[in-house]
Amino acid sequence: MAILDISIPLENGVVVWPGDRPLELRRLRNLEQDGANVSELCLSSHTGTHVDPSLHFVAGGRTVDQLPLDILNGPADVADFTHVQQAITAADLEAAALPPDCRRLLLRTRNSRFWAEDPRTFHKDYVGLSADAAEWVVRRGIQLVGIDYLSIEPYRMPGHPVHHTLLGANVIVLETLDLSAVPAGRYQLLCLPLRIAGGDGAPARAALATL
Repeated sequence: MAILDISIPLENGVVVWPGDRPLELRRLRNLEQDGANVSELCLSSHTGTHVDPSLHFVAGGRTVDQLPLDILNGPADVADFTHVQQAITAADLEAAALPPDCRRLLLRTRNSRFWAEDPRTFHKDYVGLSADAAEWVVRRGIQLVGIDYLSIEPYRMPGHPVHHTLLGANVIVLETLDLSAVPAGRYQLLCLPLRIAGGDGAPARAALATL
């Protein structure tokens, strides 16, 4: 069984959403002088590969520590949408002919090339889901959807309809994946976000195991 790490590294200079605090990782104590290496990490809860629970956009919504682990882990389908130049639409999803039992959907787009070509620059022209695609995901009974950039929603989409539709239906959103080396197909998703009490999001280590 092969395991593919689809998380991006957390390091100084990692790209963050415009306006978010840049990640800061610094050494507080070192092995030579203090007998142990100890570092301090300061970051937004939506830095790097991370999970959005409904509380991110829904008042009184589910917090990240309340997310069911059986949804975050299990069979997942990676679908290739690298041909899409703007937003993935409901028609694009319908044409992908996903398996009828798809409950976890990971979207591989042209965004994944950013991680190889220019990982530290924020690219406003990334591919996200259209509003009607988010509605399609909910209608299909998909419980988790992930994408290979910082947001599931196109940049500055008025009213954030994609987040409101998905999170309002308790669909878990997994963002900032690196799917550049992952062919389309079915895998076993392994995803464990930090257990932040009352959290509106949390960094996660995500991986795919071949079935």
